[in-house]
Amino acid sequence: MKVLEEAAARGIAYLEGLETRSVAPAPAAVAALESLDRPLPEASLPAGEVLAELDRIGSPATVATAGRRFFGFVIGGSLPAALGANWLAGAWDQNSGLWVASPIASQLEIVALRWLRELLGVDASWGGAFVTGATMANFTALAAGRHAVLANAGWDVERDGLYGAPEITVVVGGEAHPTLTKSLGLLGLGRDRLVKIPVDREGQARADAVPEIEGPALVCLQSGNVNTGGFDPLRAIAEQVRGPATWIHVDAAFGFWAVASPARRELLDGIELCDSICTDAHTWLHVPYDSGIALVRDPEALKRAMSFSAAYLPGSVRREPSDYTPELSRRGRGIEVWAALRSLGREGLAALVERCCRHARRFADGLGAAGYEILNDVRLNQVLVSFGSPEQTREAIRLIQEDGTCWCGGTEWQGRTAMRISVCSWATTDEDVERSLEAMLAAGRAAAGD
Repeated sequence: MKVLEEAAARGIAYLEGLETRSVAPAPAAVAALESLDRPLPEASLPAGEVLAELDRIGSPATVATAGRRFFGFVIGGSLPAALGANWLAGAWDQNSGLWVASPIASQLEIVALRWLRELLGVDASWGGAFVTGATMANFTALAAGRHAVLANAGWDVERDGLYGAPEITVVVGGEAHPTLTKSLGLLGLGRDRLVKIPVDREGQARADAVPEIEGPALVCLQSGNVNTGGFDPLRAIAEQVRGPATWIHVDAAFGFWAVASPARRELLDGIELCDSICTDAHTWLHVPYDSGIALVRDPEALKRAMSFSAAYLPGSVRREPSDYTPELSRRGRGIEVWAALRSLGREGLAALVERCCRHARRFADGLGAAGYEILNDVRLNQVLVSFGSPEQTREAIRLIQEDGTCWCGGTEWQGRTAMRISVCSWATTDEDVERSLEAMLAAGRAAAGD
């Protein structure tokens, strides 16, 4: 087991070294990856030597997403408790698809789902599933919705498929995330046959522009626009469209975690009127990849959409995790979610969310005071900033990434070229924000030729 001790030591050394390295990997480190591209070795190699090679070549070529100054893609590093649980669960090597294969993984899923329901404020009848990420959480929840609306119309889609089925109207906000669209395509509902609700200047679906809906329908809303952090008005829209023929789904990949903050949970007002919610526990709960969560009002609809039977699989009176997910064999994602929630508690999670929102506000204020245009209403953790012309903004982004103090990405939003700052690391400090802000301002000046 010496190799495992070595692996832990190397992982710890990597994390401790993030503070003193560039957030983006050096070009030489990326170029060194070519040395890995060689024929399959003929001879065996001791595990310790494999780890040493992986660490020597791989660690310098990582992007420091686990660090304190990565502000791209709504990615935050893992909490110590969650990462430790991940390491322990890896040693357990459990298949969490069946209770009999892993009572501990199954039980922690039950507990973690209950804690999530309590956090959200929905009743105990809600169920859910742990999947790979927000894309599959959307897919899983919408599969339950597809089952429910077609069953209401007298059609068994799992048995008979979509050929000849009643048509499902799919309504989405005009700035729905592409992964939602991908999920609809995977479900056979099409990526382009969508009815889109017009949005306001924050990318939020307009309640006054929701179309009339007849027959089976999936209405897909958003909590946490990936550019602006905007939230669709859930209550206003849900009250218009609710009914037995309609399933209301909310893509809350990162916006879900606003419920933890007493000052922010009003952003999700009306969530209890919806039928399913997707989120990603890697974003603001800070568990290791991959960890999507689908929550549904009607767990029986989810079970009908996902379960199957096989003669070699034992029956059980307990909740079988594989009855609610696309996978049978899978790792114990609920273990890490449980560990993160157990570590933070309600107060710790609320403080984490508020801290990130405060940091975002500081970025917006500092950049705005320097004369740069803030394009969104900073209500959450997302900041969109223009450094002038599209060319100047793109150059500022390039210089920031090249500098390595922090990392931010670019976006095109409602006809504007912008830099997007996503503040979602549990570890980011006030000092990190000030240091990163200084680097951003320097890049902005350089991009303008000052």
